[in-house]
Amino acid sequence: MDQIRELYQEVIIDHGRHPRNFGSLEHPTHHAQGFNPLCGDQLYLDLFLEGDIITDVAFRGEGCAISMASASLMTETLKGKTIAQAEQIFHDFHQVVTEGKVNHAAELAKLGKLSVLTGVCDYPARVKCATLAWHTMHNALSNQTEVASTDDEAS
Repeated sequence: MDQIRELYQEVIIDHGRHPRNFGSLEHPTHHAQGFNPLCGDQLYLDLFLEGDIITDVAFRGEGCAISMASASLMTETLKGKTIAQAEQIFHDFHQVVTEGKVNHAAELAKLGKLSVLTGVCDYPARVKCATLAWHTMHNALSNQTEVASTDDEAS
């Protein structure tokens, strides 16, 4: 178990230091901003959709390693997904990191690379860091103009 936790930590550190899809899209179809007042994480998310499929995604901002790693992993996960699939992944991910509920290995496998962040549920203050990018994605897909915040997230 310790080896798995160490591997997860290495993945989080790698994505935190070398985030994938970091930057801006030239002509995004959807955009949102997110802010985590607890940690000071700030995120700008650009999405490009063709129909209801996310064909490209990028983010920029600054924050803690968990926030940046979560955004990086999220961008890798979202490419090629439909809006409905993206929202379902958010729901599943959110449930795991806020409640720590994984009923069986198939549910964990469904999260793919995002499963490295499941240990965040043991650190309630870090849940907001892990979910900021996802709340921002939800706002972008919903064309909400207010800044996505983790203020109402359980801590």
